[in-house]
Amino acid sequence: MPSFEYDQRYLQAGIEQLEAYLLARDLYWPIGINPPKGEPPYAQLTPGGLLLARQRLESTVETPTQQADLARLRQRLEAVCRQWRTAWGNKARQDFHARLKLWRDFLEEYREKPSAHFDRYGYEVGRRVQLHLLAGEAIDLPPAELEAVNGLDKLLRAIFRPGSFIWEAILISSFPSQTYWYLYGALKEESIEASL
Repeated sequence: MPSFEYDQRYLQAGIEQLEAYLLARDLYWPIGINPPKGEPPYAQLTPGGLLLARQRLESTVETPTQQADLARLRQRLEAVCRQWRTAWGNKARQDFHARLKLWRDFLEEYREKPSAHFDRYGYEVGRRVQLHLLAGEAIDLPPAELEAVNGLDKLLRAIFRPGSFIWEAILISSFPSQTYWYLYGALKEESIEASL
């Protein structure tokens, strides 16, 4: 699991670059920072990445200083997003479209060969989380894309085995089961042809 410092650095750097990023055409923007020692390289800057980092930070706060830092970052992010509301909403829509394609592709790969892909679920489901977070930020999401998410959720329920929270336990408070049900279980290993 990324540390508080890992997500904090990403969020802080993203906020500092957000105006330039929002005015650019690119969806994926090099963040240009190094991770804390021993942690993986950063993904490129996207609205979904910022929203996921902010959400994870809510659970990993341990000290009053961290709480104050998070409150400051949250306020800065909200201020930039308000100032550039249309650009932020459009970029969030663009990110939603890209995440939906990646999520759909993963589920299709799983459908074709469950035994080769079911163990990727813990990573790939992050895209479904980002779809949820982006839906609240995007402007003018096409109804067909929202319907596609619902359709993929129906498929997911057919191949899903409910269980315990699949990410690190410290994150549970930021991802309640009523909303993020797909984080509470895993995919079945067997073929799902009969359920389609």
